[in-house]
Order: sequence, then structure tokens, then C-alpha cells
Amino acid sequence: MIGRLEPLAQVDLRVDPTDAAAMDRLRAVLGVALPTVANTVTRSTDGERHALWLGPDEWLIVGPSGTAPAIEADARDAAGDAFVTTVDVSANRVSLEVDGDRARDLLAFGCSLDLDDRAFPVWSCAQANVARANVVLWRRARDRWSLLVRPSFAAYLQAWLEDARAGLD
Repeated sequence: MIGRLEPLAQVDLRVDPTDAAAMDRLRAVLGVALPTVANTVTRSTDGERHALWLGPDEWLIVGPSGTAPAIEADARDAAGDAFVTTVDVSANRVSLEVDGDRARDLLAFGCSLDLDDRAFPVWSCAQANVARANVVLWRRARDRWSLLVRPSFAAYLQAWLEDARAGLD
């Protein structure tokens, strides 16, 4: 299946990962630990919020639609005297989902990353190009992937995925 997910809250968060106190406060307030291993994803115990590693000091906090202001406020409150930046980027990306037993094969048509289970396991993420569209690629389950893509590329990417799927049959 290829489809659009409901809009997600998306907040870009930057903080110094060596500031252990700030990282602990953020984890406690956000309910999700910021991953410090490259290209990994963590989730809150209730499964409502996810933190995607985008860079050494940058994460994308994803939550249910409409919760970006709360995520930003929580992060700023938790920062204390630490330097933390938050930007609501919810309108910056549309979430497409690709799932099914051939999802990885479909994505491999247009993505140069190694999407094998050993190289890109569940709860991995990466900024990449899929069919020349810049995406945040997020593996949510063995056969379920989310692609966070700019709205201006969403229809193109969805159509490209549909066409590529026809090549798998």
C-alpha cells in the first residue's frame, strides 16, 4: 500500500548532546530520549512521540497532529539555561507511507541507500533522495516505511511510487 498519513506534528530540535543535564531534562519532559546513535529513532513509552536523529546535534520530534506547540513549549521549558532551538516544521513535510512485503524492493528502485535489514533495520532513519525527491526515510516496521517529503514533491513522489510498484508485478 502507498498512501498519505494524517498530518504529523514535526518539531526540529537542536541541543548540544554533550550537555547530559539538558538531554536528561528533555527526555523527562518530552517523554522520549533523543537518540545519540546516527540514523536511529526512539519512541516514547506510549508510542505517541518519536525522535529521529538528523545530525549530531539535531533531531526531528514527531507526534500527533496539532501537538507541535506543546512539543516546542516542553522542549523550551526543559532546556533550563542550556541553548536549545525548536522550530515547528509540521507544514514542511507530508508523510507518505509504503507498506507491504515488497516495500523495501519498491523503495530500492529510487533510493541509493542500502535498505537491507542489516544496514537499515527497523527504527532507522536517514535523510536521502527517493526518486530525486529529498525525504526523511523512516523504517517503522519490517515492511512499513514512512517518507517525510516536502509538500511540493508529495504528489510527484506518490505517483512515482505507484508507477514503480507496477514494475514489481
